[in-house]
Amino acid sequence: MDAAEFRKRGKEMVDYVADYLEKIEKRQVFPDVEPGYLRTLIPDCAPQDPESFEDVFKDIEKIIMPGVTHWHSPYFFAYFPSASSFPALLADMLCGGIGCVGFSWAASPACTELETVMLDWLGKMINLPEEFLAGKDGQGGGVIQGSASEATLVALLAARTKTIRRVQSEKPELTEADIMGRLVAYTSDQAHSSVERAALIGGVKIKSVPSDDTFAVCGSALKKVLDEDKASGLIPFFFCATLGTTPCCSFDKLLELGPICIKENIWMHIDAAYAGSAFICPEFRHLLNGVEFADSFNFNPHKWLLVNFDCSAMWVKKRSDLIGAFKLEPLYLQHQHQESGNFIHWQIPLGRRFRSLKLWFVLRMYGVTGLQEHIRKHVRLSHQFEHLVLQDERFEICAEVVLGLVCFRLKGSNELNKALLESINEAKKIHLVPCHLREKFVLRFAICSRTVESTHVKFAWQHISQLATDLILGAGGKVEL
Repeated sequence: MDAAEFRKRGKEMVDYVADYLEKIEKRQVFPDVEPGYLRTLIPDCAPQDPESFEDVFKDIEKIIMPGVTHWHSPYFFAYFPSASSFPALLADMLCGGIGCVGFSWAASPACTELETVMLDWLGKMINLPEEFLAGKDGQGGGVIQGSASEATLVALLAARTKTIRRVQSEKPELTEADIMGRLVAYTSDQAHSSVERAALIGGVKIKSVPSDDTFAVCGSALKKVLDEDKASGLIPFFFCATLGTTPCCSFDKLLELGPICIKENIWMHIDAAYAGSAFICPEFRHLLNGVEFADSFNFNPHKWLLVNFDCSAMWVKKRSDLIGAFKLEPLYLQHQHQESGNFIHWQIPLGRRFRSLKLWFVLRMYGVTGLQEHIRKHVRLSHQFEHLVLQDERFEICAEVVLGLVCFRLKGSNELNKALLESINEAKKIHLVPCHLREKFVLRFAICSRTVESTHVKFAWQHISQLATDLILGAGGKVEL
């Protein structure tokens, strides 16, 4: 394919993507395929001779689309949002075209410098304390990770290195292995599984701190666990607080937890993967109060800020904590401006894409006010759904609706609610996923699509309500409510 054909085919692909997104609600949100469907549709081996673009293009609808779960459908209410917008898609096209691998300033100065500035822009939008911003002379700064999971892992590894060095300076007789065996990380019993996975990769123990009646961790619960572990000779070193938990969007109590972490010399990382985008709205910024106690903070613009995956924004108060943990500089990566910014020392992989272009395009073309309205619209729609649920005495709301997630269920057994969810997802008109809140099996209704409207929410509720009726009647009306 030469440049001339690329121009032609590129325009065709843009038209295809635009048509796909404009007409996505006409597609069934969840596919009708079984595992292994795709292998039967393509040859066993790659072709020996080149195929035409037309041949490849026609197979998109034939082979790929039948197996796609349409995350951007207005009938997709599962997980959390996966952000997308036309400016972000165009920026990603430019990113692929430039094709730089921006691990250091010299590898692509614009890639490094735009990312630094964009993370400062974003930090100011959510009113992060000044210590987290790079500025011209700041000690902190932001970096784009691939996901919140990576951000948690990077923070934990940096905290581990920092703690080992501190303890060895205090007790030189202890080896690194001695200390590693006693390190303990902590997080909420409602935290995402990626926190436990980070500890697994990091080779340290991790303990869940019990959450309260609002599914949040409070200071007294953390202190109790810390006191028990210190009495046993363990070394607490890391706590991951969650703002907007995956099961029910609960918020750990930072103002209680932060001072404890400061006193106990524990690195506090805040995972606000979903909820963080909402902090650009003044009415939700109070949910971030206490961030001043944290060592690191992360949220995902690729969830709710119209920047398509992957773009996970992470800030640290002291970038030297990351650099000190990960810095290796072989001769082939050195250059004459070593101190001008090498994001290789802030992350797990060596290579990195020019992801800040997406932020730059979206922030400029939507503006803060446009992004605020996007957030507020989703929150309004979640409260609309909550109101519909509350009008039906057969159902209950299981957690406070703060942002764009509603946790609800039929009053009755877990088996009944499992059957309801199965009916919903088998019908494939909308898509939901569940969670457990204590002993209850709960359905999650997340407002996700950029194009979702009130009519889609009403349709979803009518559909759920009718399936609940059918389920109860099918049981001969003998369902215990």
